[in-house]
Amino acid sequence: MSDTIGIFVAWPYANGDLHLGHVAGAYLPADVFARYHRLKGNRVLMVSGSDTHGTPITVQAKEEGVTPRAVFERYHHQFLKGWQGLGITFDLYTHTDTENHHAIAQSIFRKLYEQEDLYVATEKQLYDEQAGQFLADRYVEGTCPYCGFENARGDQCDNCGRTLDAPELKNPRSRLSGTTPVIRESEHFFINLPAYAEELRQYIEAQEHWRPTVRNFVLAWLKEGLKPRSMTRDLGWGIPSPVEGWEQKVMYVWFEAVIGYLSGSIEWAKNQGTPEAWEKWWKDKEARTYYFIGKDNTPFHTVLWVTELLGYDRELNIPYDVPANEFLNLEGQQFSKSRRWAIWLPDFLERYDPDPLRYYLTAIAPETKDADFTWDGFVTRNNSELIAAWGNLANRVLSFAHKRYDGKVPVPQALDKRDKELLQTIEQGFESVGALYEQVRLRDALKEAMSLAREVNRYLDEKAPWKAIKEDPGAAGTSVYVALRAIDSLKIILAPVLPHTSQQLHEFFGYQEPLFGQQREVHYEEATRGHDAVIYEPTEAEQGSKNRWKLSTLQPGTPIQPPTPLFKILDEAIIEEEVQRLGTDDIVIR
Repeated sequence: MSDTIGIFVAWPYANGDLHLGHVAGAYLPADVFARYHRLKGNRVLMVSGSDTHGTPITVQAKEEGVTPRAVFERYHHQFLKGWQGLGITFDLYTHTDTENHHAIAQSIFRKLYEQEDLYVATEKQLYDEQAGQFLADRYVEGTCPYCGFENARGDQCDNCGRTLDAPELKNPRSRLSGTTPVIRESEHFFINLPAYAEELRQYIEAQEHWRPTVRNFVLAWLKEGLKPRSMTRDLGWGIPSPVEGWEQKVMYVWFEAVIGYLSGSIEWAKNQGTPEAWEKWWKDKEARTYYFIGKDNTPFHTVLWVTELLGYDRELNIPYDVPANEFLNLEGQQFSKSRRWAIWLPDFLERYDPDPLRYYLTAIAPETKDADFTWDGFVTRNNSELIAAWGNLANRVLSFAHKRYDGKVPVPQALDKRDKELLQTIEQGFESVGALYEQVRLRDALKEAMSLAREVNRYLDEKAPWKAIKEDPGAAGTSVYVALRAIDSLKIILAPVLPHTSQQLHEFFGYQEPLFGQQREVHYEEATRGHDAVIYEPTEAEQGSKNRWKLSTLQPGTPIQPPTPLFKILDEAIIEEEVQRLGTDDIVIR
């Protein structure tokens, strides 16, 4: 396993708040993966940002009667708050309307044009005669020609995942006027995907470590045959073409958004004062880069982005893995802004703690098939798993130790066979859980970690130190010592999923240096404009690549703090209350 890990996370459109489907699809899995590798002592670079261009932004701006910049700035700042509240630790979370990103995107566009990977051709487009505008991407909807989904967009069908050209839609309708558009011709820049088809096929076939759902989807698409795709749009908002005489065309949002992984890495390095540091993740062939996305973004990351990288600079690393998640539904239905069927991240964090959400979304993660968030499931897992198997374990052992052993870790006698077996099981857990984290099988990793917590509970049921202390204080102290070491170890194993409460537990054990670094909101100025971002400031251990993914060496006599409960019991009454809110005016459209 490489010790240089690039984690590149889908760029959300800044045209509305994030809901829990977004969180489960890309952002939480990426953070869990990043935190594991930081604990391992690996060099992590986790980059993303807000997608500020394209029709999602312009459509929203037109509906509100404001500028695209006003829309994306509002939601970009909401995103910054959400990441900090949930604990999504980007080394840099920026956006695509920076001078840095514009320059790098135009550099790639220009080179691909100069070597004829991009070329100008005439294509038929849908045009709204009433609005006097070409209908790019989300300005038009219609029936998918492949699966029959009636609300396919002009560039992609959300139902079957196919990328589309707007004229392919059956029964198209303009989102501007509601009228049926006509066909008109327009000149655009096309990317020559067929020229890379065989190389792409060989690359995808070699990725046997990919999730079968992702690999098979891409191979099936390649088998059908790639065709050139238009990479510019007739819009007034976006990154202009750098080709002289064609500045009125702007780049297709997906052409330039994926470039954000590279431009964001370069921005991070510049801001660190080490402008070449990004190359460690992008040019070192031992580095591994992982792209965390939802399944609907798979074509853009496995075909379009790889083609751009191969055409622009073959020294740059192409994706090692693309662990695209399936969709998360809500109470059996798709998340829907228009139907008010959603749970918005800001709203959730105003009312509930972050770690129970992180636990539940990881436990039901839609890694290989769609999953369903239910309020009953959230409450049940919080009370019967998170608290019953883990929170109560940590609280009762620490409370007992603090009360009975003068606030210190007891001094053990010689460990018996059962004591050694438990510590050996926990030590092996670092290997088994770690292997699952590395395979991006986060759901299985959490399941294995919780089975270790249950094993500690079984050990305590057998040893019963609260009873044994009356007759054999030495034996009781030994089992408490062993249990404390096991809990101190499980704190690390569970920390990628439960960072906030693991830090609380870390402090109960008296540790001074935090488990993880700090998130901080910053402002960066460029020549003509500035932008806000969130960055991650690593701990000394993380800066020194210290491996903390190992069995606790907690010493006898170590002072411990009186604990407080890590989690709150949730009243089952909230299940009906929360379900009743769905689809009503209580769900604010964000």
